[in-house]
Amino acid sequence: MSHALVIGASSGIAQALLSQLAALPEVTEVHAVSRSSNSSSHSSIKSFSFNTLDETSVKAFIDEQRQQGVKYRYVVSTVGILHREADEEHVALKPEKRLEDIDPQQLQAYFEVNTILPAIWLKHLVHVMAKGSTSVIAFLSARVGSISDNRLGGWYGYRASKAALNMIIKNAAIEYGRRNKHVALMAYHPGTVDTGLSKPFQANVKADKLFTPEYTAQCLVELLTSAQTEHSPYYLGWDGKTIPW
Repeated sequence: MSHALVIGASSGIAQALLSQLAALPEVTEVHAVSRSSNSSSHSSIKSFSFNTLDETSVKAFIDEQRQQGVKYRYVVSTVGILHREADEEHVALKPEKRLEDIDPQQLQAYFEVNTILPAIWLKHLVHVMAKGSTSVIAFLSARVGSISDNRLGGWYGYRASKAALNMIIKNAAIEYGRRNKHVALMAYHPGTVDTGLSKPFQANVKADKLFTPEYTAQCLVELLTSAQTEHSPYYLGWDGKTIPW
């Protein structure tokens, strides 16, 4: 049996991914993990609810799957943050336009979600990835996380946390190559997708460059199923073109 795992399963892109992964002939069951409870009418999608940023919960989940003999063929994390309103538990986040906008608490929040969460999952997923044929772990990154492609500046916290994510992926790919040579790692830029994350920044986006969650999920699935370990790690856009690290 081959399994797929979607982390952050309540997002718009994740919802599209779940059904598309479940439709793959090589996938027998999809695990949907998120903070909030999710139900699906699809018989091969199984939902789990816990804090995806809490390492104790992540380890408990992975240990349970390991005990049951689960091996993942495809893993995708759609978790990421760009902006949010303040509440009782969280500081407000808004992309910085200049140096004076940098705030230590905001930087910490960006890194917690965009960098530390993926690192926690990579730490534990190494024990439950399939062997014998190529398996893939992909994280939603961003083109603005490219250091060499940065010509506009700004967005300090988001850019830096995504650049750090890319380094985590590149670094982990080396160790995964030693511990499970069948695993390919991927940083994926989905383009500008019509979801809550991009909503405040869609005004200047051309209509043909504002993608539906279904479309960017389809592009990602095509990349997952064609990935090869000898080219790991990947840093790809939705169009399959390589992005400079």
